[in-house]
Amino acid sequence: MKLLRSVSGRFPFNLPSSFIILQISSLIPYIHFFVISSANRQSLLAAIGRRHFAVSADDYAKRNYANNVSEYNTVIGSLTSQRRNWLLRDVYDDMMLDGVKPEKDTFRSLIAGSMKGVRLQDCFFFRDQMKSMGLIPDVVLYNFMISTCGKCKNSTEATRIFEEMKKLEVKPNGQTFICLINACAAAGRVDQVYAIIRDMTAAGLGLNKFCYAGLIAAHKNKTPLAADTSAKVKILELVEQSKGWSSLEQTRDSAENVMMGISEEELYNIPTANYIHRRGGFVLRFLTVYHVAFQACADLKDVQAVDALQEMLKKGNNNPDVFILIQIMRCYLNSGDIDRGLKVFEDYMNSGSPPMGELYTTLIEGAMVGYTPKGMEIALDKLKEMNSRRFNLLPATGNALLLVASGEKTGGYTIANMVWDLMQARNIVPSLPAVQAYYNGLKDREIPEDDPRLVVVSSTLDNLRVRFGRGPGQFGDRR
Repeated sequence: MKLLRSVSGRFPFNLPSSFIILQISSLIPYIHFFVISSANRQSLLAAIGRRHFAVSADDYAKRNYANNVSEYNTVIGSLTSQRRNWLLRDVYDDMMLDGVKPEKDTFRSLIAGSMKGVRLQDCFFFRDQMKSMGLIPDVVLYNFMISTCGKCKNSTEATRIFEEMKKLEVKPNGQTFICLINACAAAGRVDQVYAIIRDMTAAGLGLNKFCYAGLIAAHKNKTPLAADTSAKVKILELVEQSKGWSSLEQTRDSAENVMMGISEEELYNIPTANYIHRRGGFVLRFLTVYHVAFQACADLKDVQAVDALQEMLKKGNNNPDVFILIQIMRCYLNSGDIDRGLKVFEDYMNSGSPPMGELYTTLIEGAMVGYTPKGMEIALDKLKEMNSRRFNLLPATGNALLLVASGEKTGGYTIANMVWDLMQARNIVPSLPAVQAYYNGLKDREIPEDDPRLVVVSSTLDNLRVRFGRGPGQFGDRR
């Protein structure tokens, strides 16, 4: 209910308790009506929409954040851009309470926002609500839902959505097939991916770079990993085959997607989706297949395949972009070859290209693998250098570094302490697993109970446990 959510803090309105009681009381007749007869749901919502307030119209207008479908659409777009996607269901409920009927564009924004927030159940809810109002989702909305299934690695639901399209006679387009390919690829369903590609070719659709990216991801995600799907056999073979795709066969960003700020990389769950708008040569979009291939090889720690991919890239007269360099560094560092990883970093820094914070964090995290003296020294030096260059830690990278640094069993715990201090300076609340690991590392060093750092970490840990409903004994807690 709108008024109750206002009090709970989801929306920034302050209402007196007497006012809240009045509003709850005013709803009792409608609740009684609902218990007696629930046959006409729309009539009930319309009735609840006619609320009686004990305040003036001016006061209510100040507290209410939307009054018509246009204003609600604006609120939905704002929440999506702010990545507050968990509030979309609340906004929809408020529309119902206000008796405002959503339009097709409203549902389009709601499902697109749910896709961006990876909220699959919300996508299904809005689809069902849309159909209950006599509105049939179009191919764009179905593409959003299939894409969300891919983000959740749920190929079963993606296939069901595709079958639903057929029953409702919604004609799939090229983007639909590619969304389905990448949804199945995320779950490692290689056979399904090839079956979809056969359907595409039978329908007269040619393969493009995103199809090959899906094939590579499917082989990498297949469990258990078969012997013939090693990086240097299957992935290299697919990269070579992808060179034959024609620019005439590429899909285009639809007008709806462009207006909503949804790139093809985001729609198809390509690894570069979060960096696609970065400048300075961070991502070169025509290297999509290489992006997926390098990341797959880095995940598999296949150094030989990474070297082979670099040769293929060089033969094509292409230079690696920053994203590819990050994957090369990851592969070398995670395989224990610190020197080669450091050389990739230094070559880039000496090239005159703009420095990137992601290169620093990749080197720092990778150098800590195995917690060798040399690696820890390099990690500490680069962390200090990164801080001196005023590269701020982002919440995700800060948590990743804190979690890895907290695993150090010997030494002065310098890196973990520094990462914690940098996050505190930016008012970043660490994740529960990262705080738990850091707390355990401090306790292993027999720090006095009244130590200021330990007191702050312990307090943060207790607050996070209350917030997420966790109890002692989880995430390796030894307290």
